[in-house]
Amino acid sequence: MSVVLERLRPDHAPALLVFERENRAFFAATVADRGDAYFAEFDARLRALLDEQEEGTVHFHVLVAEDGAILGRINLVDVADGAAELGYRIAEAATGRGLATRGVLEVCRLAVEEYGLRRLHAGAAKENAASRAVLARVGFGAVGGAVMDDGGTGISYELDLGGSFGRERSGAPS
Repeated sequence: MSVVLERLRPDHAPALLVFERENRAFFAATVADRGDAYFAEFDARLRALLDEQEEGTVHFHVLVAEDGAILGRINLVDVADGAAELGYRIAEAATGRGLATRGVLEVCRLAVEEYGLRRLHAGAAKENAASRAVLARVGFGAVGGAVMDDGGTGISYELDLGGSFGRERSGAPS
């Protein structure tokens, strides 16, 4: 099955809502639940997020299967001063296939080539070994402890996008 990374658009809304609803319990096991209001106000919230994306303060991406189903989200938020916060979530049924790693690598490439970013930050709950493994595979380094949105403990990570990061992954000479 082919999966492509796409910048979030309004026409993704129906599939995105299905993705979020079907995976709500799975996501809530490792990150703070979005709450009922998120789903009740989904359309208005999505419009507001897309407005922010137009302003350049966030960059939202979805992993889309051939049938149009969304299998993951990979987002860059709090974009400022050449840096952003990376966040991602993959559908439970799509885990273990390398989608998170491939998607995060592609968003890192976009961060350099399209968005002009030089540094990314991320956080992962200590008990979320899969998310921590993705960050390590992509090249993020642990830089300290973090308090997660749900109040749990986590680890903060950083990735320097300068130097040869983009060229190494694009095949261009360093």
